[in-house]
Amino acid sequence: MKVILQETMEGVGHLGDLIDVKDGFARNFLLPRNKAVLANDRNIKSFEHTKRVAAERAKKEKLEIEAHAQKMSTVTLTVEAQVGKDDKMFGSVTVKDIAEGLTAQGYTVDRRKIQLPHPIKELGTFTVPVKLPREVTAAVTVRVVKKQDAETATA
Repeated sequence: MKVILQETMEGVGHLGDLIDVKDGFARNFLLPRNKAVLANDRNIKSFEHTKRVAAERAKKEKLEIEAHAQKMSTVTLTVEAQVGKDDKMFGSVTVKDIAEGLTAQGYTVDRRKIQLPHPIKELGTFTVPVKLPREVTAAVTVRVVKKQDAETATA
C-alpha cells in the first residue's frame, strides 16, 4: 500500500515521503495514528500544494531576514573602555556589551546568537558575526575606543 508520511519516523522515512508499506502496517498503525495518509491523487496534489506554499513562505521569510541582516551589517557600535598606561584595557568587551549596544541601536538580538569566540581585550575595530534565523549571518562592526576621563576632557 502506498502512503504519504505526515511526520518523520525513525526507520520508516521522512515527512512527505511517498513510501510503499505492508497493508497491515498502514491500516493498523500509520493511518489510525495520523502518521500517514493514503497516497491517492487527491492527497498527493494536496500535499504538493502545501509543500509549494511552505517553500514560497520560507523563501519570502529568508529574503526579509537577509534585508534585515544587510541593514544590521551597516551598524557600527562604539564601545568606550577604560585603559591604563600603554593603552592596556581594564576588563573586556563581551557579548553582553555588544547585545546592549545593538538594543540601543534598535536591533533586538539574543546574545547567544552573537558569535564572539573570546572577549575583546584590546582597542581597535572588530567584525563580529551575528547569527539570524534561516542560516543568515550579519556582520556587525565593533569599535573599541579609549574612554575619555572628565579631567582630560576639560583640560
